Amino acid sequence: MESRPRRRPSTVSIWFKIDELLKATDNFSSKNFIGRGGYGIVYKGTLADGTVVAVKKVIESDFQGNDEFCNEVEIISNLKHRNLVPLRGCCVTDEDLTDGHEVSGRYLIYDYMPNGNLDDHLFPTNGGENVKQPLTWPQRKTIILDVAKGLAYLHYGVRPAIYHRDIKATNILLDADMRARVADFGLAKQSREGQSHLTTRVAGTHGYLAPEYALYGQLTEKSDVYSFGVVILEIMCGRKALDFSSGSHHAILITDWAWSLVKSGKMEQVLDSALTKNEDSAIVNPKAIMERYLLVGILCAHVMVALRPTIMDALKMLEGDIEVPAIPDRPAPLLMHPSLHGGDINNFTVSPALSALKLNSGDMLR
Repeated sequence: MESRPRRRPSTVSIWFKIDELLKATDNFSSKNFIGRGGYGIVYKGTLADGTVVAVKKVIESDFQGNDEFCNEVEIISNLKHRNLVPLRGCCVTDEDLTDGHEVSGRYLIYDYMPNGNLDDHLFPTNGGENVKQPLTWPQRKTIILDVAKGLAYLHYGVRPAIYHRDIKATNILLDADMRARVADFGLAKQSREGQSHLTTRVAGTHGYLAPEYALYGQLTEKSDVYSFGVVILEIMCGRKALDFSSGSHHAILITDWAWSLVKSGKMEQVLDSALTKNEDSAIVNPKAIMERYLLVGILCAHVMVALRPTIMDALKMLEGDIEVPAIPDRPAPLLMHPSLHGGDINNFTVSPALSALKLNSGDMLR
């Protein structure tokens, strides 16, 4: 059967046949499995010309038909920025079986990022051959700036603006030069010009979700800013967005933990020890700059939308072009529900603690 729909995205650089993808991935062999990313499963592949690619089989998206999917692929194909993962091509096939493999569905083909994702470097698994050295301060600084620039392009470089909805460490990939590229931005709905986006389907990951988006389905550029703030804190603190290791029945949000310590004047306890333990760290890792990055992360991840900067202002603060304002107070800690402990934290349920915030929706969303 033909593996191409009647209507193709006109701007995609390459339209792949399913047979090409099967050959590239050795029939989607488990040895080529990279991971489950946003909206799908990703495999490493090698094309006939030797080019290494990442092939994503789209499992879940907001798009009902192939025409809508192709429209979105056209949008993705037009996005060109140093800090986005470039889309190389796509494939849509209705074939059920090829060489005994069920292959019907939609596929996106991206450039392969050889250094994996940010999460792998921040929180490497113990043992094995792939133990990674802690990221240096210059690397962390560059990654944070790269992500900010990629988001600024999505928010301001294209019209209508694109809101990512799922900024997190696993969606930040690192190329051969350890430069950050934002991934999985393609299947997020574009915003309506000048408006926030209300949705009943909340896409995102626990610990990174902005409260107004999680609770009320209101998606704005500030929702991505919140998630970006959480990523900054993970990079600067060396802690996960959600910490289940405290022995408590609650998971601790990094935003609460960092804010409370900084407000108590204990900023040195917040920075990752890998950045501060060397005797010459004051020279290699200038404390004042690291603290500025930390404060920008806390500000971006503020519970109230109006108190977060835009991504453009956050970038200016990071680069020292404008001052970081005093860190404002915030409502009671947003502790997650104990039922999440040890469970699947990728399936979102509204925490009773969040629901009990002494903050009405009007205040939060302003």
